[in-house]
Amino acid sequence: QVQLVESGGGLVQPGGSLRLSCVASGRIFSIYATGWHRQAPGKQRELVAQIFSGGRTNYLDSVKGRLTISRDNVKNTVYLEMNSLNAEETAVYYCNAMVKTHALGYVNEYWGQGTQVTVSS
Repeated sequence: QVQLVESGGGLVQPGGSLRLSCVASGRIFSIYATGWHRQAPGKQRELVAQIFSGGRTNYLDSVKGRLTISRDNVKNTVYLEMNSLNAEETAVYYCNAMVKTHALGYVNEYWGQGTQVTVSS
């Protein structure tokens, strides 16, 4: 079993910054990829940022230059640095990870419970 726990969400003023963290725990051999998705009320969940084991990243166009995904492989933690935040970033942010539990195992996808980010003055 693999568990993902997000933290770092909260209320931030427009133009402010916030850092989300997601810690993976459990039986982890390797993390192939991790990503952040968000879902605002009445909207579909969308991919915000993704990072693969080789370091390749991709972002939602609207967040490029303001949001940055990174990882700490030793800590099994993925971060989302959010800068120059605006109201469009208000959503529940979900961490996901594609995890191998052993060397020959399948890659399974896991999701966290989400953390609320509210950008408001």
